[in-house]
Amino acid sequence: MSNGQDVELPASPGGSARLRGYLAVPEGIGPWPAVVVAFEAFGLDDTMREHADRLARTGYLALIPDLYSDGGARRCLVSTIRAMQSGQGRAFVDLETARQWLLGRDDCTGRVGCVGFCLGGGFALLLASRGFDAASVNYGPPPKDLESALEKACPIVASYPGKDRMLRGVAGRIEAALTATGTPHDVREYPRAGHSFLNQTWNGPVLIRPLLRLTGAGPEPAAAGDAWRRIGEFFDAQLRG
Repeated sequence: MSNGQDVELPASPGGSARLRGYLAVPEGIGPWPAVVVAFEAFGLDDTMREHADRLARTGYLALIPDLYSDGGARRCLVSTIRAMQSGQGRAFVDLETARQWLLGRDDCTGRVGCVGFCLGGGFALLLASRGFDAASVNYGPPPKDLESALEKACPIVASYPGKDRMLRGVAGRIEAALTATGTPHDVREYPRAGHSFLNQTWNGPVLIRPLLRLTGAGPEPAAAGDAWRRIGEFFDAQLRG
């Protein structure tokens, strides 16, 4: 079980004027390690909340900062994508604000990881070298200079779909870069999975879901079960140990 609640985070210079988020707290008495969750392009929806709840059920404070707080997806999506591509901007300030907010809680152990999905997976790749203790990257687009971005990365567990043509070969590139730097990692590609395969249900605008199905995107329970198992074991080793 977990306790989920909407929260308002403090404003930071360069970040959202009124940063909101969703916090899932484990049952019982802490302190617990924490995880900042970076959402898919569709934003802070029920699917992303379920991911945070899942992490809380396994003993992690899980916080999703709403990177679209200052105007919703329609006004913020393009600028958020540009921030991810450039490695700087409001979204990174908001994500760091979330990390610092968790570190300031009495029920946090002081160990904070990050996990990202889709667009958020791209952020997680870059956040791995920005003060986090572990990162989970799930079908995230790679930066132009992947090797440089991962040069000082924290331990990374990454899961990629074999059916996603846009991300073909990315898992191998990430594994090679992390092996070269001696960074602890667990990288796997799932041949039968498509984009967003860790989701339990279909999300996003109803009108585009048929198109997503045509691309092979969407839930894939077998691959998702294995990926979540690996994420759990990796985070337990890096954030609890």
